[in-house]
Amino acid sequence: MKYQNVFVTGAGGMLGSYVCSAFKDCNVLASDIVQGENLEYVDVRDFDQCENYAKKHKADLIINLAAMTDLEECQLNGDRCYATNTIGAFHLQKIAADMNAAYVFISTAGVFGGEKDVFTDTDATNPLSVYAKSKVYAEEHLRSYFDHTKTWIFRAGWMMGGRSKDKKFVSKLLKQVINGSTELNVVDDKAGTPTYTHDFAQSIRRHLDEDLRSGLYNMVCQGDATRYDVALEIKRLLNLDVKINKVSSDVFAESYFAPRPASEKLQNYSLEKQSRNYMRDWKTCLEEYLLKDWQFTIDGLGSNQ
Repeated sequence: MKYQNVFVTGAGGMLGSYVCSAFKDCNVLASDIVQGENLEYVDVRDFDQCENYAKKHKADLIINLAAMTDLEECQLNGDRCYATNTIGAFHLQKIAADMNAAYVFISTAGVFGGEKDVFTDTDATNPLSVYAKSKVYAEEHLRSYFDHTKTWIFRAGWMMGGRSKDKKFVSKLLKQVINGSTELNVVDDKAGTPTYTHDFAQSIRRHLDEDLRSGLYNMVCQGDATRYDVALEIKRLLNLDVKINKVSSDVFAESYFAPRPASEKLQNYSLEKQSRNYMRDWKTCLEEYLLKDWQFTIDGLGSNQ
């Protein structure tokens, strides 16, 4: 066990429980600004509060999961988005450096503009939305710490996992079906790489245990898909009697008005070069998520009917 006291911010989100579980043999200091069981109130926008908490508990690893992730909310509340996603990241990195603690920051596939089909860790960023810009500004600042501190940036793709906290595409689609929808409109002009929270969290732990060199890493499931592809795979896995219509993003332009790239597909290039890509195929992970977290059966909606 390399780390004794692991300070996890944003632990109340969809990735939080998986990260806390991955470090369960350590003293996990789980915090958030939302109320929850075993969560201490810590606001990453408040430097003094973060510093006092980290020093009080002698944190030797800080994992920053705290973020505004709703693209439309970020687009409408830019100041709050930057304060949380960018300034908060700066605060925690400064504290980690001052305490000689390790630091992990989570970024996003959305940092790219969609000019290519697939993006590696070394491709130039071109953020389109306020959310994406907030993450790019954090990335650019944290890069300066790679050479002299233990600092890692891991980019996630389309997150799925943590049923009770999941507000992303898979959860939204499943809830429509559970609520009786027999016909779904799903876009096919946005492509990306699903990322299972379980694999993501376990990979973070393994990389830190194995002393992965500091740096920025794409870390998504293997394979890629459009939203339509994901919907079809859910239908296949659960043998659902639903009609899935292929539509353009324009259909949802009013609700999802924040700009999004046509492709957010990532390749785990740097991890693959080091033979350290531990992420499984997204279809395997999706099946596990449906059966384990949602407790569906392969024959349909099972206990969730």
